[in-house]
Amino acid sequence: MRKLALSDEILLSVEKPARYIGGEPGAVMKDPERVDIRFAMCFPDVYEIGMSHLGIQILYEQFNRREDTWCERVYSPWVDLDRVMRDRKIPLFALESQDPVKSFDFLGITIQYEMCYTNILQILDLSGIPLKAEERTDDDPIVIGGGPCTYNPEPLAAFFDLFYIGEGETVYDELLDLYLRMKKEGAGRKAFLRSASRIEGIYVPSLYEASYHEDGTIASFRPIFPDVPEKVRKQIVMDMDSAPYPLSPVVPFIKVTQDRVTLEIQRGCIRGCRFCQAGMIYRPVRERSLEQLKRYADAMLENTGLDDISLSSLSSSDYTHIGEIVRYLIETYADRHINIQLPSLRIDAFSLDVMSRVQDVRKSSLTFAPEAGSQRLRDVINKGLTEEVILHGAREAFRGGWNKVKLYFMLGLPGETDEDRQAIAHLANEIAAAYYDEVPKERRQGKCQVTVSTSFFVPKPFTPFQWVGMFLPEDYISYAHTVLGEVQQMLNRKSIRYMWHPADVTVLEGFLARGDRRCSETILRAYEKGALYDAWTEHWNFGRWLEALDETGMDLDFYTRRIREDDEIFPWDFIDTGVTKAFLLREWKRAMRAEVTPNCRKACSGCGARIFGGGVCFENQN
Repeated sequence: MRKLALSDEILLSVEKPARYIGGEPGAVMKDPERVDIRFAMCFPDVYEIGMSHLGIQILYEQFNRREDTWCERVYSPWVDLDRVMRDRKIPLFALESQDPVKSFDFLGITIQYEMCYTNILQILDLSGIPLKAEERTDDDPIVIGGGPCTYNPEPLAAFFDLFYIGEGETVYDELLDLYLRMKKEGAGRKAFLRSASRIEGIYVPSLYEASYHEDGTIASFRPIFPDVPEKVRKQIVMDMDSAPYPLSPVVPFIKVTQDRVTLEIQRGCIRGCRFCQAGMIYRPVRERSLEQLKRYADAMLENTGLDDISLSSLSSSDYTHIGEIVRYLIETYADRHINIQLPSLRIDAFSLDVMSRVQDVRKSSLTFAPEAGSQRLRDVINKGLTEEVILHGAREAFRGGWNKVKLYFMLGLPGETDEDRQAIAHLANEIAAAYYDEVPKERRQGKCQVTVSTSFFVPKPFTPFQWVGMFLPEDYISYAHTVLGEVQQMLNRKSIRYMWHPADVTVLEGFLARGDRRCSETILRAYEKGALYDAWTEHWNFGRWLEALDETGMDLDFYTRRIREDDEIFPWDFIDTGVTKAFLLREWKRAMRAEVTPNCRKACSGCGARIFGGGVCFENQN
């Protein structure tokens, strides 16, 4: 019987002790004496968020299929347990075995969001692993980073031994096989990293060096050995049906953020929104077959006993067989009253009909993401959504019984004016008016509720907006006040609720998103000052970061407010995503002319993703 790493006394003293005990249904248990590789898979946030992440579930399934490998899970301890572990010198442990993470061969950390960077240092610190990769020895685990933030890994370069660029189902087996072979040969850490760098998709930051111009921009970025590749190509799964998938996922003991079965129907997006990093880095679109999805849904619902299933995709409406899979789930599980979640649907007659069959329309709200208030600005960002379509969808929804609508917008977009910001309030007012026009008084379920939420735009690598400058926190707040003031002037203002995100968080996210390896010292200094759980409002403290920036001599404006030159070398230019820099620059110029680029199924825009030889780029071709 396994021994818990935490005593009953400690478990009873912290919030939600079930976060730390493991042993959930679906957890994989192996004999540590009968495996050759111990792999700790980490999500650097609290258990409830990490347990909702599909990517870790997929890799957990894939690694544990190997008889020679045991993959276990690790999450960030909440602040209460963090204090206890430091005071009592308790090392961070994996959930399944409760063994210290430091004793593992690998620590793999998925990096989903810039604001979790200090949590990564918490994981290393509590594990007793030197924070800087250059200080580690053969007795320390190999620390690997993966996930969307690795498309600019440079701000974290000092802390990771290697990064896996792309989708994890492709070359991880090759990497583990190499490690096993070199371990048996007695090769050390440096030799393994040098060999691993030659596997496509693996980036070892210590094997590259950067030089800089006097103005701080990058002059060159190159490998320090001739056998290390100059470019690292992202890894991508082209045959989605043959890829591993967790049909018996771990079922948590406590409620988590997404307490449901996740059915990934496709990867990538055809839409080409110019602000969206995911839409660019996951190109081309690749679908799972309808029959495979049916089998997966049946197996997961049976194996977990859960009564919620979510169809996961960047744009669910664009999946070729969306109607068939929804009908299958409704008809097959009518007696079980399975709740079907349909994120990322366009609001049209089909979608509303489907949602009316799977949701309680009196309790649920519909979500529209116009992203910009005016049509001109929606054309700038290539949203491909007109006001006519938005209002038509709202009217259809109101006729169908809904009276709650959520609207998501961004502020601080390139080329944005006060008129564009005011247009957000006008669109919300038009939607509220549509409710009172469409629904007779006797049929209304109370007043219409239109919730408007604005976030502040952050330019991300590998998007057409990677060249643009950001604004000061006080500018963002003034933009939000412009929207608020206009909302208060609207005829239907009592039906409109307006919220906006913190501005200083946005600025820091922008610093980390487009930073280079010089930013590592600032992240470390902020962590040493107490920065942790920066994505959580109750723990966010911008002052710590400002002090860290000042003490490390970093110019925040250089990374955030500066407009980049067309030919500037970016910290992430060594990564080959398939989508070319020339295409992104072309899209940036088109954005400034408010020119719309058609989606991938209407016309090929020559982004470069055809090099992967499949997906939407090759549909309907003989």
